[in-house]
Amino acid sequence: MRRMVIGIIVVLAIAWGSLGALLANGIVPRLGLDLQGGTSVVLTAPEGTDPDLIDVATQIMSNRISSIGGVQEPEIAISGGNTVLVQLPGVQNEQQALDAVGTTGLLSFRPVLALYNGGAGPFGSAFDPTPGIEGDAVEPPVDPAEIPDNVDPVTGLTIDDDPSQPSFLLYTDSFFGVDQPVVLELGPAELLGTDVSQALPQFTGAQWAVSLDLTGDGGDKFAALTGEAARYSDARRRIAIVLDGDVLTAPEVNADIGPEGITGGRAQITVGTSPDAEEEAQQLSIVLRYGSLPVSFERSQVSKVSATLGSDSLQIGLTAGIAGLILVVLSLLVYYRSLGLIALVGLSVFGSLLVVIYSALGELRGLTLTLAGVTGIVVSIGITADSYIVYFERIKEDIRAGLTVHTAVTEGFRSAYRTILTADSVSLLGAVLLYILAVGPVRGFALTLGIATVLDLFVARAFTRRAAWILSRTRFAEGGFFSITAAAGEHHQLEEVTA
Repeated sequence: MRRMVIGIIVVLAIAWGSLGALLANGIVPRLGLDLQGGTSVVLTAPEGTDPDLIDVATQIMSNRISSIGGVQEPEIAISGGNTVLVQLPGVQNEQQALDAVGTTGLLSFRPVLALYNGGAGPFGSAFDPTPGIEGDAVEPPVDPAEIPDNVDPVTGLTIDDDPSQPSFLLYTDSFFGVDQPVVLELGPAELLGTDVSQALPQFTGAQWAVSLDLTGDGGDKFAALTGEAARYSDARRRIAIVLDGDVLTAPEVNADIGPEGITGGRAQITVGTSPDAEEEAQQLSIVLRYGSLPVSFERSQVSKVSATLGSDSLQIGLTAGIAGLILVVLSLLVYYRSLGLIALVGLSVFGSLLVVIYSALGELRGLTLTLAGVTGIVVSIGITADSYIVYFERIKEDIRAGLTVHTAVTEGFRSAYRTILTADSVSLLGAVLLYILAVGPVRGFALTLGIATVLDLFVARAFTRRAAWILSRTRFAEGGFFSITAAAGEHHQLEEVTA
């Protein structure tokens, strides 16, 4: 008896104590996009894209979003052959997050061949193309026949940037502390994002910078690129870092670097000391680490869920769950009398542990609870109630067969648990298969169903068995309207009347 009571106390302490501790520290389940609002994006790759490339791209996008922060457990999953579903719950900087998942990310390091001040190149406004020197307008304008096919004659910028070809790209640079647009004439890329193995922001003691580590081949290419740039003392001493046709930065090779270039596969890109320098270093390091996607995606659909709509969905889901729980508990109390009390406390243990698991996983792993997950919780109430019904019906059958209440409770559990284990194994297998094969919200339902099934087995073994054993040794075992025998006898009498 004492062991059983201690066991019950331990289980209750784990369930209710853990829940109380988490709530006291403000740790609650994290809500998914459909419960707190956010953005959902459907990305489509070109037909015939290798599935392995799409898989790699999803990993890179996930790393980008995680590094940006402000998004609670982004859901990035392949849906169909060439479609990727991206869900960004609680996104704070929506445009930044969309850029992270929607940007192709063809990152390249390119030599600067010339720099033109004023925001226009030699073709759009006819500036003198002398590298690094402000030119004076030349009259008459450049002959249209001299303008390359891929250059806009109005802006003088490349229309569709190809890293393997020379380009004219706009870049905002700072001269004497004043930001102004310039046009960079860039040569073909000599280094790609795939040549970067690591990039981390760091504060050197005087300014922010990005520490760059390159692969073996990347280090050799970088040495050749910087060695060539080191031969000049004008704009050609710069190295432009370009992402999908946008010049992110164009740092200058330090004056102490010789023709051998920067060797050793390591380098440092100086960002500066401005108030935004830390954020700029962080963003640049993210792009350098995760900038290169192996496939180009098109945004097929972008949908937004408001926080108000998410709150309403959560309220409706919780209302449905609470209503279902109340009905189940009332039915069990009416039909099974004192055994229904065990179900009532057991469901509270089950629910507490489920909330604890979701809260802990949300805090440690970023797991979010979606509307589909709430549906899984509602369904799990029925699964747990079924387990109690199987056990209680077995007790009643054994009592009718002539066994004492105590024996019926003990032997009934052995038989009932085998049935519960078989049924829950089927549910667990279905949840695992559904989680593996499904994408998006359906996986949230499968995960909740799987967790609930495992908890059902645990609660039945750790709590229900002990609680029924203790109850069979109290005045609720025999005699009285609320006793176990009364529940069995009443059911038996109803059967006889019906017959």
